[in-house]
Amino acid sequence: MQAKSTVIRLFLLSSLLALAGCFSLSRDSPVQKYYVLGAEWEVASVEEAPAIADAAIGLRSPRIAEYLATPFIVVRSGHHRIGFSQFDRWGEALAPGVNRSLAGHMRSRAPHLRVVVTPWPAGVQPDYIVQVHLARFEGVTPEAESAVEGEAHLLASWEILRRQDGQRVALGTTEVRESGWTIGDFDGLVTLLESGLATLAHDLVAALEAATSP
Repeated sequence: MQAKSTVIRLFLLSSLLALAGCFSLSRDSPVQKYYVLGAEWEVASVEEAPAIADAAIGLRSPRIAEYLATPFIVVRSGHHRIGFSQFDRWGEALAPGVNRSLAGHMRSRAPHLRVVVTPWPAGVQPDYIVQVHLARFEGVTPEAESAVEGEAHLLASWEILRRQDGQRVALGTTEVRESGWTIGDFDGLVTLLESGLATLAHDLVAALEAATSP
């Protein structure tokens, strides 16, 4: 009986030590970080758009590649292998952040265009509708484990439709590879991805201006 009690006490002691180890690991693990896109445009609203604009532009919710539709920031290694960051995550669904960023950059580049995102504000019917498909939006690292520098990669296809008759007036692809990412620096990666969205906004504005010019 005494031997049995000793075994039970040893089992309880080992369990407590194991739990203590778990709590210690939890305390020592990296803090989770959350990131958002278009932060500089968060205060912008449709009310800031010009009262008389050349055209109203509506951004539909972007279509996101399935593997990107996750809270985890994606990092690709080589051509085929992807990883999901454990402690660095998006603070919201990717689609609204991408749309907020695109709208802000487009308004900044073309103040004469009234850019709104879905759902359209009350009383606004866009003249043109933009649909973006985001196929790549990630960090990329070389396959060599010793590498310390990677890049940010954005690949998006897009089309612009005239709302009145549904006619496609522009179609294109934007690919941006931003080098200079220090692997593991997710603040830097998000900044480079944001820069890629600024380039995409530039391409969309250029296509819209061509479509709306007399």
